[in-house]
Amino acid sequence: MNTRTRMSAIVATLGLVGSLALATASADESRTPGSAAQIALTEVARAQNPTAGAAGPQDTVWIAERAGTVRVLGDDGLGEPVLDISDETTTDGERGLLGLAFDERFAHLYLSYTDLEGTSTVDEFAVQDGTVREDTRRTVLTQEQPESNHNGSAITFGPDGYLYIALGDGGGGGDPQGNGQKLDTLLGKLLRIDPQGGDPYAIPEDNPFADDPDARGEIWSYGLRNPWRFSFDAGSGDLLIGDVGQSDWEEIDRAPASSPGGENYGWSQMEGTHPFRGGTEPANHVPPIHEYDRTGLGCSVTGGYVYRGEAVPGLAGQYVYSDYCDGTLRSLEIEDGRVTGEHDLGVNGGEVVSFAQDGDGELYVLAIGGTVSRVDPA
Repeated sequence: MNTRTRMSAIVATLGLVGSLALATASADESRTPGSAAQIALTEVARAQNPTAGAAGPQDTVWIAERAGTVRVLGDDGLGEPVLDISDETTTDGERGLLGLAFDERFAHLYLSYTDLEGTSTVDEFAVQDGTVREDTRRTVLTQEQPESNHNGSAITFGPDGYLYIALGDGGGGGDPQGNGQKLDTLLGKLLRIDPQGGDPYAIPEDNPFADDPDARGEIWSYGLRNPWRFSFDAGSGDLLIGDVGQSDWEEIDRAPASSPGGENYGWSQMEGTHPFRGGTEPANHVPPIHEYDRTGLGCSVTGGYVYRGEAVPGLAGQYVYSDYCDGTLRSLEIEDGRVTGEHDLGVNGGEVVSFAQDGDGELYVLAIGGTVSRVDPA
């Protein structure tokens, strides 16, 4: 998500502040080894500004709505809210209820939202027999936000059982406080914590900066502008991050499952593989595995998932993503950390703000205008 002057009218209409932004991917046909998978989007529900989704207990999919409600997807669409914190969150700027995640045993639900003061907040709820126990609620982590954009706020559990939290650089154009490269702030970072290991959480001993007195131990990787959506490949364990660009480039970053953390993705010295406003490339810069410019319709990358479902065999192992402004679903073939193929999947999901993956690896596409669609074979 990213504030763009040229998108202000659209954002006002949708009620989502801060444009998210994609240019039509610069597909290099010479790198495309095969034809694109044939897919269709099947609308399965309508929501009120859906922002995030996650696989839930008993083979369900839970959907977060921006104003603060959580609903469960069933055969007849979305049910009544199972949780409502709308009186505790704000939706100005790019704020709201922006993320949700379950731990591996579905024993706890975590919500990531901005509170009434605009502070990024992660709360935990115990879950029993698929029901949220609101009386168990506790706050795990907070981070004050200087601006109402670039809040990030995606959350998910990694294959290691730890909770990962994405935070943007604090907003304002061009990272005015230089948070992306600072290690003494959580802003502009991907965090890794153990929410059950301490009060309110513990820092894993093998975090890359856990023993650095000049850095925040929660940091897993840094140099991020607005990592609006990220995910782990359910097959390989690799980490993939869609990081929204500033002026010219959208990027997808990666870390292999074997990574010890500490990656520097370059912001705000770099925007993708390009020096930003005269910046100098850091010696430890980890360049994106994919970037695209804004010469087309896109303006803000929406990171997705590596497809591990069975419904669309031709899509297996490919990373599916989109862009808030363009809406086209695209995929990348990735081998040994290198993109070997790029595909336009030929369907448009609208103002794609997020993806969700169910327990079987099937994908759902969330558009801020209200549609929740499933990726099906054409």
